[in-house]
Amino acid sequence: MRLLRKMAGLIGGARRLDITHSGTGRDATARAMDAGMSVSATSSMALSAVWGCVGLLAGTISSLPFQVYQSDGGSGRDGKRVMRRDHPLYAILHDSPNADQTALDFWDFMTQAIELWGNAYAKIDRLGGKIVALTPIRPDAVSVRRDAAGALRYRWSDKAQRYDLGEEDVLHIRGPGGDPLGGMSTLTFARATFSLALAENATAAGIYRNGLRPGGLLKFKEWLSPEQRDVASSAMVEQFTGAANAGRPFVAEGGVEWQPLGINPVDAQMLETRGFSIEEICRFFSVPPVMVQHSSATTSWPTGVEQQVLLFQKFTLRRRLKRIEQAVSKQLLTPAERAAGLSVEFNLEGLLRGDSAGRASFYNAGLNGGWLVINEVRAWENLPPVEGGEIPRVQKQNVPITELERLIHGS
Repeated sequence: MRLLRKMAGLIGGARRLDITHSGTGRDATARAMDAGMSVSATSSMALSAVWGCVGLLAGTISSLPFQVYQSDGGSGRDGKRVMRRDHPLYAILHDSPNADQTALDFWDFMTQAIELWGNAYAKIDRLGGKIVALTPIRPDAVSVRRDAAGALRYRWSDKAQRYDLGEEDVLHIRGPGGDPLGGMSTLTFARATFSLALAENATAAGIYRNGLRPGGLLKFKEWLSPEQRDVASSAMVEQFTGAANAGRPFVAEGGVEWQPLGINPVDAQMLETRGFSIEEICRFFSVPPVMVQHSSATTSWPTGVEQQVLLFQKFTLRRRLKRIEQAVSKQLLTPAERAAGLSVEFNLEGLLRGDSAGRASFYNAGLNGGWLVINEVRAWENLPPVEGGEIPRVQKQNVPITELERLIHGS
């Protein structure tokens, strides 16, 4: 009986631990595997590969227009959709979520939070039942738990003020993993890789900051006296140590010979390892290394800019954009609004916009085929509409051969 009670207590304790979102166990495992360097959001962003990946993802997503649409309820080809600029949520998502930030600032912060911590939070402010502002919260300050009724509760402190709000008052966008309590943190799961990269950077910096890195050896033909050795050593340290003295000419005297040295295998291996760390970091963020200015001798990545953007959108951005769109739709739109055909979506047209020749070819195909109208094209090119520009047009040259004689003779 005692054993059964003890087991029940352990199981109950495990359940209590499971209902609070905490990465303690994963953090301890990751710390045991790291290279001894402290890994945080600040230190990780000091790595150029992390800065490049997070900046690329956050900058691309935050620069896309986030818009509210209204569907008429139709499906397939009969369905129509219009932009709802008059909806209160449009100004919050597209223009300014709060009094201090633009939409780009807000979504840049939220996207970086997802990429680094695996979660993004924003406090929902309402007035008269309507959402009037979204205020971002530092993700590392938030703890998530379930209350006795099974609802999610969010706790955090900010400027000496403590918050304990329910899920209806907090926008929570989860990263990879799909756990209701929170997504998977890149800082946790990539700790070993980030720590190794930081250690490599620190080692390289230490070599140039403190180490004597000669391009060769000075060979003396006889043993030096202690005084001569001290003078030679101090002169070398003062005049040739550090990156600022690199390439400084050395005057050899007294029968001294200069023996050039190449890069040693240890340094060569360190340089190769630093390049491999960049590829490892890019793999964590699903960003092709070429898009953060890291190239190798061989690559299967397409060379065309348009193809690069398309693949980046399909395999990297699509999941991230859908994650944000679905979270906003589920938590900020009411069930009645969703049932009435209201939806939110990032506008990708600016991202997919090609060069002048590519756009001209696309527009011509659409206009000649009748699935684009002139005013649609002019709107994409930031030109005013023209009279008659809403009428679809098609080319009439593509006719059956059997109809040619009738068309020629007008019969």
